[in-house]
Amino acid sequence: QVQLVESGGGLVQAGGSLRLSCAASGRSFSSYDMGWFRQAPGKEREFVAVIRWSGGNRLYADSVKGRFTISRDNAKNTVYLQMSSLKPEDTAVYYCGARYSGGSGYYTNLVREYDYWGQGTQVTVSS
Repeated sequence: QVQLVESGGGLVQAGGSLRLSCAASGRSFSSYDMGWFRQAPGKEREFVAVIRWSGGNRLYADSVKGRFTISRDNAKNTVYLQMSSLKPEDTAVYYCGARYSGGSGYYTNLVREYDYWGQGTQVTVSS
């Protein structure tokens, strides 16, 4: 069982930056791939970024590539999302998700394949 708590959201002007954090509790955080997803009002939850359990591989949605950076600190059981050059279309509730990897070479950006979720943190970008 893994519990996830996101923080760091807020209101920012377009072009600004925010850093989101997701603190995990439970066992074997370093065995989980960690992803960031977001959900805007009236839309489905969508993939933003994922980082492998080892931190060695990362994948980004095209819409955030070059602006967002995902990272993790396994010693602190925390995953981060550094967001820069924010746009109004980045406005959403941001969720972190955990997917047990167990050392597998497979990783995914599919919402349905993540096992645990946090409660979300609101990011609002004003124009």
